[in-house]
Amino acid sequence: MSTHIRRIAVCTGGGDAPGLNAVIRSVVISALNRGWECYGIHDGFNGILFPERYAEGGVYRLNREKVRGIAHLGGTMLGTTNKGNPLQFPMKMRDGTTREVDRSDEILDFFARKEFDALVSIGGDGSLTIANALHRKGLRVVSVPKTIDNDLDKTFTTFGFDSAVAFATECLDRLHSTAESHQRVMVVEVMGRYAGWIALHAGIAGGAHAILIPEIPFEIEQVAAKIRERDSFGRMYSIIVVAEGAEPAHGTRAVLEPAEIGHAERLGGIGERITKVLQQQTGKDARSVVLGHLLRGGSPTSFDRLAAMRFGTAAVRALDEGKSGVMVALAFPNVNYVALEDVAGRMKGVPLDCDTLQTGRDMGICFGD
Repeated sequence: MSTHIRRIAVCTGGGDAPGLNAVIRSVVISALNRGWECYGIHDGFNGILFPERYAEGGVYRLNREKVRGIAHLGGTMLGTTNKGNPLQFPMKMRDGTTREVDRSDEILDFFARKEFDALVSIGGDGSLTIANALHRKGLRVVSVPKTIDNDLDKTFTTFGFDSAVAFATECLDRLHSTAESHQRVMVVEVMGRYAGWIALHAGIAGGAHAILIPEIPFEIEQVAAKIRERDSFGRMYSIIVVAEGAEPAHGTRAVLEPAEIGHAERLGGIGERITKVLQQQTGKDARSVVLGHLLRGGSPTSFDRLAAMRFGTAAVRALDEGKSGVMVALAFPNVNYVALEDVAGRMKGVPLDCDTLQTGRDMGICFGD
C-alpha cells in the first residue's frame, strides 16, 4: 500500500469518554505537521450519511485553531452516536417496518469523491467492527481504542477507564462517611456493560466491602452474610459496589430496555434490586446510588490524557508507515499495533485469576461467590 497521504478524516463513535478531545487534537496536530489536511466527521458517520443536518456540513476541515485548548475537556468536539452503525443502519421501509440496511458503501463513495486517503476511527467494540469492515472493503483505516469499560482486547487499557475509576473512587470515599453516620448499607451501581473492570478497580481503591461483577455470578446471601459479619465486629455500615451487568447465580441481569433494531440492550437497575433484597435480609436501612453517566463526563486524568495523545499520534504514524486495518494498543512501555480482525467483536472481561481480583479476596472483600 502506498504511504502517500494528502487528506485524512477522523471520527468518534459509541459512548463518549474522557480523553476523546485529546486524541482528536493529537491526530490533527500530527497530521498537520506532516503537511496533511485533516477533516472531522460529525456524530460518528452521521456527518456523511446525513450532511443536511449540519449547518457547516457533516464533514469539515480541522485546523490548529479548532483544536486549540481542548485536550483537557470531556466529551468530543465532533459529537458521537451509538445508534448509527452503517453496517446495520435502521431504515424505515415503505411498508412501515424498520429494517437494518448496510450503508457502508456510501461511506466508501464519499471518501472516493472527496479524495480522502484514510480514516482514523476512535471508538469501542462497535467502532472497531465497523472499521474492520471498511478496511476489508478497501478503505485505509487505523483505529484508536476508546471505552470507559476497559473491555477491549489486546490493549493493556483504554483511555477513559482511569478517569471513570478515579471519579467512582471519589464517590465511594464520600459515601463512607454518610453510610457510617447513619449505619446504612450503600449500594453503588457503576457502568461497565458486561465487564467488571470499573467496579473491581474502583471498589478496591474505594474500600468497598463487597464487589459484584458480571464475571462472577453472585449469591445475594453471601453479601448479606458479609454485612452481618461487619455488624458483629461493630462496623455498622457497608459499601457494596455492583457493575451494571452483574448477574445473580440463579436469576437474570437487570435490563432497562431490551435490544431493538438500531441499538443494543440497555442495562441498569441491578443496584436498586440488590438494595431491596439486602434491606429485607439484613433488616438494615439501605440506599442505592447509580453513578451512571457521571462516569463518562469531566476532564480526563493525566494518565488518560497522555494515553489519548500517545494513541492519536501513533495512529498518524501508522498511516504514515503505510499501515491499515490496525488498532493502536498500549503495551508498556510502548504503543504497538494489532490487527483489527484480532480485536473486533472480542470482549475482554476480568480474568478470574488476575492479581487485582486476588488482591480483593486477600483483603477480605466479598465477591458474592
